[in-house]
Amino acid sequence: MKNYIYIFLIAMVPLIELRGAIPVAYGIHTANPEFSLLWSYIIIAIGNILPVPFIYLFARKVLEWGKDKRYVGKFFTWCLNKGEKGGQKLQAKAGRGLYWALLLFVGIPLPGTGAWTGTLAASFLDMGFKKSVIAVIGGVVLASVIVGLVCTLGFGAFFGIN
Repeated sequence: MKNYIYIFLIAMVPLIELRGAIPVAYGIHTANPEFSLLWSYIIIAIGNILPVPFIYLFARKVLEWGKDKRYVGKFFTWCLNKGEKGGQKLQAKAGRGLYWALLLFVGIPLPGTGAWTGTLAASFLDMGFKKSVIAVIGGVVLASVIVGLVCTLGFGAFFGIN
């Protein structure tokens, strides 16, 4: 049970998210074949998606509030700038296809993309709560498939996992 909690918490961490949790789950499965990869995927997806509504509704407000605070101001300003730049890039590239661009932004597992950054960018673009959350969930599913395939191929080649 503690391994499932562990991967759940990893999936909730900004910038690491499921991109880090899935390989950890595969590593745990390598050491303990009774550890279910199917349940891991479900738990990781929930852990990655759970913060999304809170990020959309509150993160921007918290960052705006803290940008001029003594100890967190620089970091909060950096987060605001990252979210704003991410939103502007997404808007410039996507035009009217913003929903699909957000889904792909979250879904293609590259550094700096993911549910946290995508949701923050969506809040800067005022995409709308429902549309943003659905696009991010779709992106999380896509990213989990991609990362899972890479892990299956990699771990399968090195450790004989099927």
